Amino acid sequence: MELSLIRSLMDKEFYEEHRGAKCPDRLFSKDVRKIKSAIDKAMDRYERTVTPDEIEALFMSNNPSMTTAQKQAYSSLFKQIKKELPLGTDVAQEVLSKLFQQVVGEDIANLGFDYVNGSKSTLEPLRNVLELYADDFTPNLKIEWDDISIETLLERNDLEARWTFNIPCLTRKVEGVNAGHLIEVGARPNTGKTSFHASLIASPNGFAQQGAKCIILCNEESAHRVGARYLTSATGMTMHQIRKDPSKARELYEVVKKNIHIKDASNRDMAWVESICKAYKPDIVVLDMGDKFARTGGFARTDEALKANAIHARQIAKQHQCAIFYMSQLSAEAEGKVYLNQAMMEGSRTGKAAEADLMILIAKDTVKNPDSGEEESPARHLNIVKNKLSGWHGVEHCELDYVTARYQ
Repeated sequence: MELSLIRSLMDKEFYEEHRGAKCPDRLFSKDVRKIKSAIDKAMDRYERTVTPDEIEALFMSNNPSMTTAQKQAYSSLFKQIKKELPLGTDVAQEVLSKLFQQVVGEDIANLGFDYVNGSKSTLEPLRNVLELYADDFTPNLKIEWDDISIETLLERNDLEARWTFNIPCLTRKVEGVNAGHLIEVGARPNTGKTSFHASLIASPNGFAQQGAKCIILCNEESAHRVGARYLTSATGMTMHQIRKDPSKARELYEVVKKNIHIKDASNRDMAWVESICKAYKPDIVVLDMGDKFARTGGFARTDEALKANAIHARQIAKQHQCAIFYMSQLSAEAEGKVYLNQAMMEGSRTGKAAEADLMILIAKDTVKNPDSGEEESPARHLNIVKNKLSGWHGVEHCELDYVTARYQ
């Protein structure tokens, strides 16, 4: 192997790529090391690819004091080199990388023994080794680069909205979502977060009717209460009307029920969510509420735990090819406001917002005279505060029919 490497080093291009500390003389045995030194001198002097015959001539002429036995030994060694074919560039690079790592590893291991035995009292020798080889440590890594041809990019971007929104005002600005997307939805309590995802999934032309396999993991309200929202959203009937005419409700509900799966996820974490996605391969996952899947142990601050939780959710979406809707509360700062921003996400600085592909914050109008018996307005304001999907930011206005859990 070392003779094949010597043969490869006679090529000017390969030599320049691996000269110096990347290919130290210590990689070779004692006799071959002297031939490597002759190659180094030839490359510096002639700056071109050299042949084994040329290196042999230079080596013999520069070592006239060798004995007859030494000359014969080196002549035999050169004959073997001439029979060797240069290694392919990719193979030679991998072999050199492995040998180089072994040499550096030996240096560090020897220093380790010196530290254990007490013969070294500072970290300076180790620091010197790291500084010497830091830029030359070639990892054994082969990357298959992503296809960024025009055809591929056009095709992939055409698929960005595989699952389209069924709220017209929202669809005009953000057509839909696809696998790998993390969509964060925030609102104050009693604004209609659960109704929002129920409407997107179960109401007419929703994700379920489009054929998406949807999993809803709820850890705030009980599963049967969330399920009731999905039932009324799918049928367009109130619970009272469903009790009076269950056959009609069943006919409307069965259209989407096969694609909707709801599970109480109280006291579960994001690792459990990942196992669900791995086992059941959903297209759409709703985490209601997303922050409650976070584990705070090991974090100095709550926002750090929530950031890690959002990062994990995004990784799940990408790795398991699903779109994740991460439901979250907004802080008290958002109370009574129509125009909302990312900083109003409860318990988080910028961690959660940094991970989102799309962030929708829902606002509602406040009741100005609650003592007069004034009813709450059905108006809802969808603030698109982060949007990597279409780039549009702003507010779209719609209405929530709270008795059927439909946004329209």
